[in-house]
Amino acid sequence: MKPLVSPSVLSANFARLQEDIKAAEKGGADRFHLDVMDGHFVPNISFGPMIVRTMKTITKVPLDVHLMISDPDKYIPEFVSAGAEFVVPHIEASYDVYRSVQLIVELGAKAGIALNPGTPVESVEPLLDKIDMVLIMSVCPGFGGQRFQPPALKRVKDLRSMLDKLKPGVHIAVDGGVKKENIAEIYASGADILLAGSAVFETQDIEKAVRELKRLVEKP
Repeated sequence: MKPLVSPSVLSANFARLQEDIKAAEKGGADRFHLDVMDGHFVPNISFGPMIVRTMKTITKVPLDVHLMISDPDKYIPEFVSAGAEFVVPHIEASYDVYRSVQLIVELGAKAGIALNPGTPVESVEPLLDKIDMVLIMSVCPGFGGQRFQPPALKRVKDLRSMLDKLKPGVHIAVDGGVKKENIAEIYASGADILLAGSAVFETQDIEKAVRELKRLVEKP
């Protein structure tokens, strides 16, 4: 699949959010990734639907909302209403994840499923008729700026092999420690949505950083 680079907004400077987002957009960002944390499912708190609404006033690039929260069904309608095109709850968070995915689809957004490092990739198989993306966490969720864990590469390869047999059109995203040093290897393993936070927003030239990440996965 065509590689997509999705800057992770959690690493942006919120004092100059519009400036950072516009720079990433100018660099060719294909999506923007928003990590929503509740301080319960993960040991951190980030932001809610208001930031999604704010982002919609800044950019027309699609927004991918990653729900690292314990009760996704309670908030899915708010995020879709705020403008999220993609909503991605964790398979570990809900006692009935199929219901969560069904709700996202019924509300008109596209659904994904996120997997923590210890969750078998086979667990998404019953959901493949409803989802457009599987998000592989290469780090334990909850904090930005963590180092990429190489075992994630085998998980991506195994997942890609399964999807190619059952539903080839499902995207694979990788989140956690994606840098210019490893993005090509992650893409080669089977991921086509590359989420990058500090590698984009903690640089001196955000536009250049996005262009470089895209060049590394788009070269012949």
